Amino acid sequence: MPNRTPPADALADPLVEANRPTSLLASFGPDRALRLDSGAVLDHWQIAYQTYGTLNEARSNAVLVCHALTGDQHVASRNPITGKGGWWTSMIGPGKPIDTERFFVICANVLGGCMGTTGPASTNPETGKPWGLGFPMVTIRDMVRAQARLVDALGIETLFCVAGGSMGGMQVLQWAASYPQRVFSALPLATAAKHSAQNIAFHEVGRQAVMADPDWRGGRYLEEGTRPAKGLSVARMGAHITYLSEPALHRKFGRRLQERAAPTFSFDADFQVESYLRHQGVSFVERFDANSYLYVTRAMDYFDLAADHDGVLAKAFAGTRTRFCVASFSTDWLFPTSDSRAIVHALNAAGASVSFVELESDKGHDAFLLEEPNLFATTRGFIDAAARARGL
Repeated sequence: MPNRTPPADALADPLVEANRPTSLLASFGPDRALRLDSGAVLDHWQIAYQTYGTLNEARSNAVLVCHALTGDQHVASRNPITGKGGWWTSMIGPGKPIDTERFFVICANVLGGCMGTTGPASTNPETGKPWGLGFPMVTIRDMVRAQARLVDALGIETLFCVAGGSMGGMQVLQWAASYPQRVFSALPLATAAKHSAQNIAFHEVGRQAVMADPDWRGGRYLEEGTRPAKGLSVARMGAHITYLSEPALHRKFGRRLQERAAPTFSFDADFQVESYLRHQGVSFVERFDANSYLYVTRAMDYFDLAADHDGVLAKAFAGTRTRFCVASFSTDWLFPTSDSRAIVHALNAAGASVSFVELESDKGHDAFLLEEPNLFATTRGFIDAAARARGL
């Protein structure tokens, strides 16, 4: 399991990262083939991951962090493509709620991703070319199956905690449903047990923006040396709006103009908020594969935990002994508090140990990624209590 680290002032090539990531890597052959919900089988596949902290002798202090839609395994360390710090350093590190001086933290790139775990940008071993749209569809449950194989390979039988927000929270719920005996505690944040019609609609707009770009080339753009940058940028701009709240947008930008005293009476980015969204789109294109965006958004769309249990969500957690802490944010309209309450009601019906809090924040869905003292206090309290019960 190699660990490649580029020089501090160097940035990695996204196409190289898709196959030879700057992180730890676990590879699997036909003897560990991965069967997917679609019926497809991956005979040769790999999963890229990072670890932080030290696994104790009893192997009982492992925390699996599941990333959101556009995240990756670099949860608390420098991203090799952007050069920026980890996406959850506010939560993970020495003395943080997920304390790397106490816990062994694992974060893996999801199946279908583009940072080293097998996905559409990876090389198909049968053709020697990128998978593209030849890659099979994946689900949240497939992502969790792949993570379970990694946890097995690390010699860890039971995870102290599985944590994540948004799509990461979906993975947390799937872990608790698929492997209840392996999850001591679960921390699903700003998430839902199924994707809503509205969220599916937003994703479809983004996918259509990508596929309408002439440079998408039917998903074969890597083979043909192009990149659907404009379409993916527009998809990101639209999605990013859903991660924010109107109060946050107003506080940050209002109707202020961008480096000008008056409107230009053109379609230039007159307003600060326009310039901000364009920047978000351009910077996203530099680090994310367009086909991966299609696949991972589709995996979220397919997620409906109750559907796998006769339409009754409580059945997904029947008999569970996992401890849960569910948290939502007051201005999150992408995954509103009602979604979290539905999870809590199902857990209560299943007789699970669960605590719930709606946190006041004007930052919208992205609040789980940002500096939120109430979130830190909540998660720290839950993790500390679980650790005492675990004997850590």
